[in-house]
Amino acid sequence: MSKAKILVVDDEPRIVEVVKLYLEKEGYQAVTAGDGRKALELVQRENPDLIILDLMLPEMDGLEVCRQVRRNSSVPIIMLTAKTEDADKLIGLELGADDYITKPFSPREVVARVKAVLRRSAAHPVKQITVGPLRVDLDTHEIFCHGNRVDLTNTEFKLLSTMAEHPGRVFTRAQLLDAVQGVAYEGYDRTIDSHVKNLRQKLAPGEKEGGCRIATIHGVGYKLEGG
Repeated sequence: MSKAKILVVDDEPRIVEVVKLYLEKEGYQAVTAGDGRKALELVQRENPDLIILDLMLPEMDGLEVCRQVRRNSSVPIIMLTAKTEDADKLIGLELGADDYITKPFSPREVVARVKAVLRRSAAHPVKQITVGPLRVDLDTHEIFCHGNRVDLTNTEFKLLSTMAEHPGRVFTRAQLLDAVQGVAYEGYDRTIDSHVKNLRQKLAPGEKEGGCRIATIHGVGYKLEGG
């Protein structure tokens, strides 16, 4: 059985070639990109099993690439960064990166991290999210509350699944709009209120039994309570 396909994204050709060489020695397939936009094209075309993603890229930086990939994919992402500040690492992890490596690094370390992340993702594939009595099936786009199916629109599903991935976390309206539409259009973030209102109505029967509750944080946004 062939090993995983790895997408290596970095604007330094030497780094790309060395990492690619070490990955191929281990039997992995390796495809490469030198900028963020090319990386997104390859994600769509090549469907990689893991992405090694530099933070500082031309055209589109690594954080934005990570953000866009996470809208439609749970592919594991290892971020490369020359920065040492904890804040930069945390931003990447909050956006959905699975691990990070700080430059300079050993190519052997990269291969070891790739193996570890692939093992974790194979052992714990993200197919469903459970928050109290709420179950979100990411494969079938179905929502169940206390075992009862809740019919949602695609936008409502994206909203609820986004909050369910981080129960208890407060999301601003702009963050939620970004999650469902891709761009936080200024002046339109209040449309989230209408979607949340509809969600609450559909979750109301389950809320009476406990859980399945979307709380308003006044002046900030919304959060899904664990129940």
